[in-house]
Order: sequence, then structure tokens, then C-alpha cells
Amino acid sequence: MAAAKSYEQFVDNGGKILLAMAGAMSTAEIGLSLGEMIRKEKVHAISCTAANLEEDIFNATAHNDYRLATNYRDLSPAAEMDLRNAGMNRVTDTCIPETAIRHIERVFIDICKENSESGKSWFPYQVYYEAFERNLLQPHFQIPIEDSWVYAAWQKNLQIFTPGFEDCTLGNIFAARVIDGTLPNHQSLRNGTEQMESVVNWYLATDANSPIGFFQIGGGIAGDFAICSVPLILQDLEKECRYWRYFAQISDSTTSYGSYSGAVPNEKITWHKLDETSETFMINSDASIIAPLIFQYILEE
Repeated sequence: MAAAKSYEQFVDNGGKILLAMAGAMSTAEIGLSLGEMIRKEKVHAISCTAANLEEDIFNATAHNDYRLATNYRDLSPAAEMDLRNAGMNRVTDTCIPETAIRHIERVFIDICKENSESGKSWFPYQVYYEAFERNLLQPHFQIPIEDSWVYAAWQKNLQIFTPGFEDCTLGNIFAARVIDGTLPNHQSLRNGTEQMESVVNWYLATDANSPIGFFQIGGGIAGDFAICSVPLILQDLEKECRYWRYFAQISDSTTSYGSYSGAVPNEKITWHKLDETSETFMINSDASIIAPLIFQYILEE
């Protein structure tokens, strides 16, 4: 619980936290605790895989149609084919119905089409925020609305950075709609280096008033993308800023060549991501269990 206590003290003393989230945490219903963390202002920005962004919405609007595969480790190829033929997309023990995806596709693409016609260009999370603003999603919720972390983020107007948006279902669909002519081009969505510029701007604006900490669930692009904002500022922009002052990561990865997910915090010092005085924690465990426990501790305190 050392990481949780330090997190709590850091925020209580005026620190701000960027949460980086990989893995299938939304499908594991992290919104049950993360939503409250956002509402209580214990999380101040989010960098996540685009799958986590969309899967929170899928779960919220189609939860009753999800199917559990409790024996998922023992499923045969034939059993997997049965799920596919039933329109189910399996994520570990949870099967997402294709109908959930197609419902959100219509909402997402319609807004992108409007933006194409008016010359607007938004980040993916802003498309979902616009859907909430128009009340297009709330009537379809099948879970308590407070259990959606994206809805909570919209209420607090948090920035959500999604590097590699093309590597998610809606990202694939967006590309398909450009290819088939439904959308005239890719310009209605902002991605890639624009996302990096956005997280750097957030860091500089926040660092001007508060120390910033980094809480990382899993590894991969969601984590490394956001944490790289500091070396970009220091080395590439040649501007001054503070290093990340608090860092904690939950991962079940082991240290090995090529595994960012298993890299220990000290390795980040050489890359100008952390400093020797940064408080760091590496928690080797299942994030779907540990992250809610840490959040609950912080919320109860």
C-alpha cells in the first residue's frame, strides 16, 4: 500500500496525476472505481489505448448483451468459431457483442462526417464528449451512469490522450469509412504528433502550478507516449520543466530486452523521464485486481 499512500499524499499536497492505462481495463469495468477517482479529482488527465476509450462506451451502452466465457482458457478453436458466428468478440473472459460496436459506430461516424463538412478536426475523446453533450449515449446506458469513467471524464472536462487511435475498432472503422467514401478524408480526427503536442501543452500548463505524477496501468504506447512529454520538453524543446515527481506502475511483465512494460522505473532516469529524487513504485501483479484496490484505498482515505 506504499504506492497508494504516496499517491494520496501527493494529491493532497497539490500534485496532479496523469493516469496511463493499457490492457483491457475498461472491459474489466475499471469505471466502477476510476469514475469516482475522476469525480473526486484524484486523476487529472488520462493517456489510454483507444480500445480502453471505446470499450468503456461499449460496456456502458450494451452491458446486458455481453456474454461471459468463464472457461476461456479451455476454449477450443471450434468454440471460438461459435462465439464469432454469434457476433461475439472475446476479450479474455468477456465477449463484446458486435451490435454494441455498430451502435457506437453510427454515433461516432455521424459526428465525424459533420466535422468533415464544417472543417472541424477533433481528438477522438472530443467526439464522445460531443455525443454526451447532445445526450446521444446516456439514454442507452445499461449500467449506472456513474460507472462509466469516460462519462465522468466528460463531466470534469479531462483531456484524454489516445496515441495510436487507428489500433482500435473505431479507428479501423474510421479508416474504412474514408476508404469507402463515407468520409471524404482523415482530417476530421486529430492524431499522432498532434496528440503529442497536446500532452506536452498540458504538461507545461500544469507544471507551471503543480508537481505532476504518473500512475501507469500496464505498459505499451499509452504509458511511453505520455511519459515522453518530459524528455521532449527538456531535450527537444530545450525548455525547463520538472521531472515527473511521482511514478507508480502496475504490470505483470518481467524485465527483458524489448519489454517496455517490464522496464523498472530507474531505467527511465537515463531517458530524462524521471529524476533520482522522483518517488517510484513498481507493482508486479494483476492490474485488474490491484488498481481498484489502490483506488478504493485513496477514495476511502
